[in-house]
Parts: sequence; C-alpha cells; structure tokens
Amino acid sequence: MEETREETPQDLRNLALKVAGLLEEAGQHALHDQLNPRNLAQPSTENADRGPRYKLEVDNKIMRFMSARIADIAHFDGFWTTRPAESRPGQRYWYIGKIDGVINYVRRMSEWTVTAALFEFGPDNEPKPIIGIVHAPALGLTYLAARGAGAVRIHKTAVGEKRDKVVPSMTSSLDGSVLSYGMSFIPSESQRALDVASSLAGRPADIKRVGPVSLDLCKVADGTYDAYFEPMLHVWDIAGIAAGTVVVWEAQGTLSRWDGERIHWRHDNDVVASNRLIIRELQHYLQQYPWLDSINQR
Repeated sequence: MEETREETPQDLRNLALKVAGLLEEAGQHALHDQLNPRNLAQPSTENADRGPRYKLEVDNKIMRFMSARIADIAHFDGFWTTRPAESRPGQRYWYIGKIDGVINYVRRMSEWTVTAALFEFGPDNEPKPIIGIVHAPALGLTYLAARGAGAVRIHKTAVGEKRDKVVPSMTSSLDGSVLSYGMSFIPSESQRALDVASSLAGRPADIKRVGPVSLDLCKVADGTYDAYFEPMLHVWDIAGIAAGTVVVWEAQGTLSRWDGERIHWRHDNDVVASNRLIIRELQHYLQQYPWLDSINQR
C-alpha cells in the first residue's frame, strides 16, 4: 500500500461512522445474548489462582460478523491479531475487540462495550490508532473519533438520536475532582490501584470503580470523569485501550503510561488519562507506585 493517502479527516470520520453502524449491529446481538441467561458463560477453572476466565460464544459471533462485513466498506491490509511480523509504513489494520467489561456483561450490568480501532503504521514503522469506536449497547451510547476530525458521542433515545461534540472537563485541581480507576482480579496487580486510590483519599470528591477501560477513557474525554488510571492492562486489553485512546486524543485530553511515556501497542501497560489540567498532580501519586518488575516479567 502506498504511504501517501489523499484523504481528509472527514473521509476518516465517514469511515468511522460506517464501521460504527456495523459495531452497533453486532452489539445488538451481544445485548440479546446478555438478556438471555442461557447464553452466558460460566467462569473457567483454568488458572484459578489468576482469577476467573470467561469464554463467551458471543465474542466469536462478533468477530465473524465484523470480519465478514468490514471488508465491504474500505480497503485495509488485514486484522491486528493476524498481521505479519513486520509491516510497512502506511499499512492499516483493524482491531476488533471482544466484549470489554466481561464480568459486567456476565453479571448483566449495563457497563460493557464492543470496540473497533484502526491502526496505521507511521514513517517510523510504529503503529498508532487513527480511528476509535466504542459502543455500549445496553446504554445506547456510541463514542467515535477519527484523526483530525474530533470526537463525537451518539446517544440513541426513544425520541431519536442525539449527537454531541466530546470535550473534557475544566477541573483544574485534584481537590473536588471525580476520578475513575480500574483494577485487575489478580491480587499482585490490583494492589497498585488500591494503593493509589487510598493515597488520594481526601482530595477527589469521588473515586469511581465501574469499568470497562474503553468506557472509562471515553468518560474522561466527555468530562464525566476528570481522570482515569489503571495498572497492568494486558495485551488483550489493547483493542479497548486503542479505541478509547483516539476518543481521548481527539477530545484534546491526555493519555500515557503512569511514567508519562507513550502507550506500547504490543505490550502490557499501566494507563492514565486526564483532562490535561490535573495530570501533573495525579502523576505525583501514581509515581509513588512504580511499575513492578516482578509483574512485568510474567
């Protein structure tokens, strides 16, 4: 594929809208399965010391549906999970995520999403997400963003569809802020999140714990939360992180690892997103609990 592309930000926005339509259709199938308890998976007993594992048939349905339909919309070079070992600048790969927020999904909560992100390899041969779509079927919400085209939130109601530009909050201090955090079900990983939340006590007005990562990132982008942090997001979380990241970027928020470095799209990450105004204050607390080598080497 040629490195140069004669496309505008609006072209990417239009592509994102088309893929969002497919994702919403896939999400309706997933929502139907969630509301039918017979279709919900039970946790596997494999590796019980590392927490519950869920194998959902609906994940396979989403992958089959999206893989079959997305190729009809626009040319791309393949899917992220089956890309070759080396890619050339300009090549693009879609990453279709499994259910993000699987425990919420299995427990029949509303906060779960289906996600899609388009990665492009840059001149430095490094991948970067340029389209992100996060759809929460049970909430009737879709967030989408494309490089250079801004971010939008689409809320479907009984009286029609409402679209809003996504912009972060203007909260300028941790004092009185509203934060969100995520944590693993693995004790050695989740302890970092709990330690940070405890150290923050008395400053934020509230610290939420709902999830999933893709939705938490979008809620930072739209000002619901002032910031979000989570340690040890794994490679299987990349689809949700990537989709939410584009929404944060295009809303003019910030997103990085806890130490301020960029996200690594092929490895585990600790993640922090904010409205830009409180990131330095928050990083002061995060950096008291650095990346654990024993975890990172697993």
